[in-house]
Amino acid sequence: MKRIVIITTGGTIAMVKGDQGVIPYEKGNLLISEIPLLKKVGIKIDLIEFSNIPSPHMKPSDMWALSQKIDEILKDDNVIGVVVTHGTDTLEETSYLLDLTLKSEKPVVCTAAMRNIGELGTDGPRNVYSSVLTVLSPQASEMGVMVCLNDEIHAAREVTKTYTSNVATFDSPGYGPLGIVDEDNVIFFRKSLTREKILVDKIEERVALIKTFTGDDGKLLKYAKEIGYKGIVLEGFGRGNVPPSVADVVEEIVEEGIPVVITSRCFKGRIYPVYAYHGGGADLRKKGAIMSEHPIGQKAKIKLMVVMGKTRKLDEIRRYFEPNISRRPILYEG
Repeated sequence: MKRIVIITTGGTIAMVKGDQGVIPYEKGNLLISEIPLLKKVGIKIDLIEFSNIPSPHMKPSDMWALSQKIDEILKDDNVIGVVVTHGTDTLEETSYLLDLTLKSEKPVVCTAAMRNIGELGTDGPRNVYSSVLTVLSPQASEMGVMVCLNDEIHAAREVTKTYTSNVATFDSPGYGPLGIVDEDNVIFFRKSLTREKILVDKIEERVALIKTFTGDDGKLLKYAKEIGYKGIVLEGFGRGNVPPSVADVVEEIVEEGIPVVITSRCFKGRIYPVYAYHGGGADLRKKGAIMSEHPIGQKAKIKLMVVMGKTRKLDEIRRYFEPNISRRPILYEG
């Protein structure tokens, strides 16, 4: 019998409000299988509880174990796809790691809730139902891992959480949704051309994400290296620029063979080595830093963890992050 598997990991979708605030509910994941709308889809649905934790508790090792679990499940010819329920805080990280590492091209849709089980207008049941409908869509295959909330379908690589509390929190700035769920209809508008697969046997968990700031002297960046991080994603300004002292530390770290990937605090556009002044993106690249074309830091961190599971060679890592950066960019001194 053909079936869909829902894998639960916890999050607000499996929480209730206690005396001190919202907390995980011991039966929260199990309630997902009792959503009345799921009985309408006409296909067998199995529920597997992977974990029941808030998403800030999700570690890279958990994400990697989840990826392996999903690939194992999708080997079954009777399983047509998987829905993953997750907390919203780190959903974009988990979904992107799955997108990069899953071997199967069967549909995988991640979903969540901004309102807990007992809250007025809880969005969890509808999000799960819409995600199941998305898996059932004939167009869902080879779309990559998707994120479906608020009846919008987004690509895992492109989506990010934009609002602390609103149910319409997930957006894909600069890209837009892949499609929508309208009543019982799944409508795709486009297909992402930027997704990629990086199949690995392991990941490197010791990757830091550091955000620079005005007046940054580089000590925090240097400390990340000193305490044992094997790779660093540095979130700079604009096109990928940092204060001069930070640039000097970047050069020191790269000389020790540790990759430093540059992103931006801007969430739209792309990183590019335009500025050649001390600390500019072109200067950083000359010093050995790697430009991440995707500007969002948490995405670059996930990608670097995966890439470093495949290679530690800086030139090879660079090829994964700089596929479209010209070897001879236009440089500006100021």
